[in-house]
Amino acid sequence: MSFLWVFAKTFNRDLHASKVIWQVKAAALKHNLKKSTIPTLFDQTVRDFNGKTALILAATGEKWTFNDLNYYSNQVANLLLDKGFVGGDVVALFMENSFQYVGLWLGMAKIGVVAALINTTLRLEPLVHCVNITKAKAIVFGSEFTEAVSEIHSSLENTIQLFCSGEWDDTKVPQGTECLESLLDARPVTNPEKPKRQFKDHLFYTFTSGTTGLPEATIILHNRYYRIATTTFNYLRLISQDVLYTCLPFYHSAGNIIGIGQCLLRGMTVVIRDTFSASDFWGDCNKYYCTIFQYSGEICRYLLREPIRHSDQQHWVHMALGNGMQRSIWQEFVHRFNIPIIAEFYGATEGNCSLANFDNTIGACGFISRFAPSPVKLVRVDNHTKELLRCHNGVCVTCKPGEQGMLVGQIKGDTMQRFDGYIDEAANDKKIAHDVFKKGDTAYLTGDVFMMDQFGYVYFKDRIEDNIQWKLKNVSTTEVASILSVLAGHNDVVVYGVEVPKVIGKAIMAAIADPSLSSDLDKFTNTMKQVLPPLKRPVFLRFLSGDLNKTGTFKFQKTELWRDGFDPRGVKDKLYFLDPSKGTYIELDKKLHSDIMSGEQKLG
Repeated sequence: MSFLWVFAKTFNRDLHASKVIWQVKAAALKHNLKKSTIPTLFDQTVRDFNGKTALILAATGEKWTFNDLNYYSNQVANLLLDKGFVGGDVVALFMENSFQYVGLWLGMAKIGVVAALINTTLRLEPLVHCVNITKAKAIVFGSEFTEAVSEIHSSLENTIQLFCSGEWDDTKVPQGTECLESLLDARPVTNPEKPKRQFKDHLFYTFTSGTTGLPEATIILHNRYYRIATTTFNYLRLISQDVLYTCLPFYHSAGNIIGIGQCLLRGMTVVIRDTFSASDFWGDCNKYYCTIFQYSGEICRYLLREPIRHSDQQHWVHMALGNGMQRSIWQEFVHRFNIPIIAEFYGATEGNCSLANFDNTIGACGFISRFAPSPVKLVRVDNHTKELLRCHNGVCVTCKPGEQGMLVGQIKGDTMQRFDGYIDEAANDKKIAHDVFKKGDTAYLTGDVFMMDQFGYVYFKDRIEDNIQWKLKNVSTTEVASILSVLAGHNDVVVYGVEVPKVIGKAIMAAIADPSLSSDLDKFTNTMKQVLPPLKRPVFLRFLSGDLNKTGTFKFQKTELWRDGFDPRGVKDKLYFLDPSKGTYIELDKKLHSDIMSGEQKLG
């Protein structure tokens, strides 16, 4: 493809991206010099939009204006000051999505207290770990998590203060817990005295999912929050009159920065739900005149799984904003629900490189300019060791269009390229490589594999640890799972690699959350053969009788499935093996498992 053709096709796209980046850089520099913070920027939003509705609770229709949110956050700040908290102290926040959630961390930030936003699915040791690693001096928890906090109460330091929000029952809360609402009612709604804070100070901590160990605390600075929220707003040409619907958890950056950030910094109304409900989704969007909704992970597939209704296209939504939209359902989703724009993006909370697809290119999560210098690139990785491949001069090998590689981001000190990382320095070291773009530099390793086309559009392939080698070829488990899910009526499917003795690489195994498919396995197999080449067909199938474990952002957790393997003695679900001599699946019993493990039964 000619240079001029590619240049002509990508010029406007690259120009818009460059303008946005320089706009955000310039604004961030100004705010840095003025020592702005998210609370001071919110103060301006309140002045501009004071009586406008800021937040709507979808389940009840309750509304808070920007003034309401400001007053509540001021009460939080004044309470914490009265309790002796000072700038730099940490308070853990353990609650479901609510108006109060936003007001609490915002109020903390007004006096320089750093919120630790804890994943609400955590219990026992991981929960204690998150409190301890951040050195939290208090925990504010929702009454719905009274039992979870009671379970760890004896493991907490005696000096940690506890505050309960919601339905108060002093017979159930741990000893020494105070009722938050009673304390707030007695505090003034006036602005607290502003501490001497800076744009580069810590705003709050979020946590990794902890699927491969205990969660890591990720640092979010004021300027990072600003950069993510503002870049999203400018990239996608959003306006303050938009109404955004989100059901993503506020302990995650997608919900709390990309979503709530549009409210706090841009005056947008945000409609919130504490949990995702496929059956209520479009009803909520219609009722509150939403123009944008957020998705993550498998949400769009779950919406496709719902029965077709007349209301599917009777809405005001013009944009779906999120990450994890599978290419296999992209066009079906757009057609069924009449969504003009799918704004797919990629970004790791702790990382310094992000991508955005703002021109509706099917399947892409963003782009890398083919002509302009870029702080991110794809580099080649060894298929066996997963190590970065290097040239004779020691720097990494850049991928050409059509090649798969890991996305990396060059680390520099400015707002757009800095790497804030984790509280734990040892965790940071694992994410940083040296001599990547040039000798002497450092870069952030995403651990994710992508492919770039001739126009620079980038397509997610897999997590590097999930990109398995089978028959000396790389197989994207994400791609295979996406295709199988469509065949399974959009039910949950997870694909992963399992080790088999005397076999090079890992055999492909698929866990499908639809046991009814096993009753007509031949039909399912024949359909699968039409869309999956032999290399990508699962060697083992597992039909789950229950639901798959998911993170709060609807991403599947594979660890337990991988540990279970394909041994029928430890797995209650039905297991099947792809018989290479017949090309059909047969039930996997103890005898067949023994033959596979001994090498008597070949895998093909």
